[in-house]
Amino acid sequence: MKDLTDTDRAIISALRGNARMSMTELAHAAGVSRTTARTRLEWLVAEGRIRRFTIETDVDVEGEIKAITLVELQGSMSRAVIRTLTRLPEVSTIYSTNGAWDLVVEIKSDSLLNFDRVLRDIREIPGVLNSQTSLLLSHVT
Repeated sequence: MKDLTDTDRAIISALRGNARMSMTELAHAAGVSRTTARTRLEWLVAEGRIRRFTIETDVDVEGEIKAITLVELQGSMSRAVIRTLTRLPEVSTIYSTNGAWDLVVEIKSDSLLNFDRVLRDIREIPGVLNSQTSLLLSHVT
């Protein structure tokens, strides 16, 4: 399977935030022309990289792997790290925080294999000094 380009990752990231956005909005969010956005989106669907367009609810998705990753940053690299994290399609939300950790990153993945890849990708981002991840098992309230 062909690797995703930065544009592909930007498109997936934008669609995670709003799968109903117009092609114009998607192109703007990904920083490309409408033609490029449409071509890449069609390729992502044809290759099975985007399997469906769906909604998000307060009900857990069966089989989805969710986690919280705490990230320690090298101070001068924080903006670059955040930009890189937003391009990872499995990263659903990023929060800045205080204390020992600089960022809290929500991750959603469809398999343990992809989840492992995302953790590796995060650890390899220049400016990430340390990380700690907790899998989210079930709601308790």
